[in-house]
Amino acid sequence: MSSKKVYNDFPTFLKSFFPYKVQKISINAGFTCPNRDGAIGRGGCTYCNNQTFSPAYCKTTKTITQQLEDGKHFFAHKYPSMKYLAYFQSYTNTYDSFDGLKAKYEEALAVKDVVGLVIGTRPDCISDELLDYLEKISKKVFVLVEFGIESTLDDTLLRVNRGHSYETVVDAVNRTSDRGILTGGHVILGLPGESLQSILDQPKVLSKLPLNTLKLHQLQIIKGTQMEEEFTNFPEDFYLTTLDDYLTLVISYLQRLRPDMVVERFISQSPKELILSPLWGVKNHEFNMMLIQRMKKENTYQGQLYTDQKTNLINI
Repeated sequence: MSSKKVYNDFPTFLKSFFPYKVQKISINAGFTCPNRDGAIGRGGCTYCNNQTFSPAYCKTTKTITQQLEDGKHFFAHKYPSMKYLAYFQSYTNTYDSFDGLKAKYEEALAVKDVVGLVIGTRPDCISDELLDYLEKISKKVFVLVEFGIESTLDDTLLRVNRGHSYETVVDAVNRTSDRGILTGGHVILGLPGESLQSILDQPKVLSKLPLNTLKLHQLQIIKGTQMEEEFTNFPEDFYLTTLDDYLTLVISYLQRLRPDMVVERFISQSPKELILSPLWGVKNHEFNMMLIQRMKKENTYQGQLYTDQKTNLINI
């Protein structure tokens, strides 16, 4: 079996920046979301339950420093010389005054062995003032801004109550990348109303953006969300698959994705007690191994069917 990588993975990407092991530590810095507090909308995205992506050590009763120290303790057994990235994950982590944001980021960077920031946010919540600041500090430390894109289709974004258009995504990603800041995206495969064909059209659209990294997640129907009710009433509108079919989908997606884009992850791991469907019971690293083995067996790889828009030639 070939040792050649079948897709651009995130650990290898990090090795190009750091000569040591680096681990992200999630932080809940007490942010909210303009799609919850009324600035853009109410109720949030129809699929969202923030409990699904907050580790146990992420509690807003703790300071950012305390959360990072707890996270360091949690991961310390892996590698004694490990360094860390402060991952501002929960809700919209650029949704505050500039001074408030700056104070939070700089508190994180002041913690020993924290060597950079990963900031999860919405494309409609990124100001030029903040980008100017992030551009400045990115010359000294690792900075990755990760945008929740979720879909490239405006009809889907409207249906899931995102509160922004795909044009907003394009603008935010370009403004961030133009400043030399590492730029990431996150999409959900299987949102209501999207067919297999529309999902497989997505990588071609995303490949036009100057994204450095991308996260793919399968859609999960989470209990207590608006989407649970929609799924109960209109299950035929959802593209939910078996684990084996999802593997096939991801491989087809990767084949159509720009070959230099880094793919950080492929599945989401929500707490089992919160998931209505699908119940796969597989962890990220297990899925990655299954994916790699199957891609090598089938002789498939990222970018295999990617068409360069400038030359209109298949990139192999």
